[in-house]
Amino acid sequence: MLIGELAHRTGVSTRLLRYYEEQGLLQPRRDPNGYRSYADTAPRVVAKIRELLAAGLTTDDIAHLLPCAESDGPVQACEMSVRIMSERNAELDRRIADLDRQRLELTAQLGASLATRAETR
Repeated sequence: MLIGELAHRTGVSTRLLRYYEEQGLLQPRRDPNGYRSYADTAPRVVAKIRELLAAGLTTDDIAHLLPCAESDGPVQACEMSVRIMSERNAELDRRIADLDRQRLELTAQLGASLATRAETR
């Protein structure tokens, strides 16, 4: 299928499909006329890419995970996928902890500001 048809089937722009190709996530054949020709499995691959991006993975992560995501359903638990997803999960835990600390500090600052304002009235 050509890029326009893949874009139509997946709801992903042709520009984004070309970006996925640049990142090594999609590998279309080139016809003699230079047109990209995608395999019948390309819509499933694009859906999996979108799923993994929504989960917070980078295109680099996804390039390493795609061999473990050949079938429908969840990414298979191959060594690479487990390592990458565990690392990203740990990274999210760190970011959440940082955000919690920031919220506590901001709440304390807000409380102090409101108390000062109340005292000056």
